[in-house]
Order: sequence, then C-alpha cells, then structure tokens
Amino acid sequence: MSTNMQAQTEAFPSRVDVSGTGTVKITPDQVLIGLRVENTGNDAATVKRENDQVVSAVLRFLKDAGVPDSDVQTEYIRLNKNYNYNSKTYNYVANQSINVLLKDLSKYESVMNGLISSGVNRIDNINFGSSERERLEVEARKKAVLNAKQKAGEYAAALGQQIGSAVRISEQTASVSPGVNLRSFAVADAAESEATIAPGELEIRVNVQVSFILLGND
Repeated sequence: MSTNMQAQTEAFPSRVDVSGTGTVKITPDQVLIGLRVENTGNDAATVKRENDQVVSAVLRFLKDAGVPDSDVQTEYIRLNKNYNYNSKTYNYVANQSINVLLKDLSKYESVMNGLISSGVNRIDNINFGSSERERLEVEARKKAVLNAKQKAGEYAAALGQQIGSAVRISEQTASVSPGVNLRSFAVADAAESEATIAPGELEIRVNVQVSFILLGND
C-alpha cells in the first residue's frame, strides 16, 4: 500500500452505519384536556360578557375540584364578527380555549361532568401522557443505542470483523404513541353516550443512527 493510500485509510477508517430503536411502554397517569367555551349573538359586548361568565364558572369549578392553577392554561381568546349572506346580518362569536392538565385519572369522569355542567360546550382534544416521560425517554435512548450496537456487531461478524468505537451518533426521532387522541365534538353530542375513557398504553420510541469503526482481523 502506498503512503498516500495508507494516509487516506487512516484518515477515513472503514465504518458501519446502523440505526437502532428503543421502546418503553407505560400506562398513562395524566391527561391533557383541551376544552372550549363558545357563545354566539348579535351584540358583541353581550356575547363577550356571557362567554366570560361561563369561563369564570369553569375556572371556579376546576379550583374547587383541586386542579392547581399551574395546570390550567388559556390557549386563546377570540371575538369574531361574522356576516350571514342569507339574512344579510352580522353576528358575533366569542370563544376561549383552555387546556387542563389532570394528573389524577381517577377524577376524569367527575371533572368532565363538572366542566359540562359549568358551561363548556366543546371538547377539542384529549391527550394522554405520563409524568415519567423524561425518565422513560432516557431509558428508550439507552435501548436504542444498544440495539444499534448489536446490529453493527452482527454485520461485522458476518464479515469476519469486529466493531470498534462509535464515532457518530444522532437521534432521528423521539415520539410517544398513541400521542394525541384527538376528538373534537360538541358537548351536546357527547351527552348522548356514556362518558368513558380507555387510556390504554403509551409507547415511548427513540430512533438513533450510530456509526462504528469497522475493525479488520489483522
């Protein structure tokens, strides 16, 4: 081997590039509820006032139900003027979206019923989650790296070689599924059926890409 070729080999050692996947499953212990209060009418001030009254009732209920203020967040407040081309008139729509993080799933039914009684007229989404997500993502990352290392070792063994140190690693994706259990419905529709939840099981998945040095049998 010429000196130039040897230098190139040393500068760019042979590598094996593999992907690795790590998964951890956990039962959800909390839920994020996206709710909306909406009022419609012909007078902007009246519509806004009615909407504010319902929102105040909702916030009082949540406080009485033991939901901390830090777990209740307004996402947006809107007041829109709409034109009806059929009647040639205007009307106003006031709505406020609120996210509620419920950390005790045993209270789900009572909280949902209380929200409806307080005047909530739309549920925009229900997102189950885990308070252990960060810790479990770390565990999933470790599994993903070990999975990549195992794959690299299998490739190298098939060539009669070995893997050396990892020289590059990147995380491709980190996800939780089912992530968002999205369902938008009017409360009047929901009241026609029994309110139940099935949190099921969350799967935390991490995908990584790892490059290992490929060692020959010298």
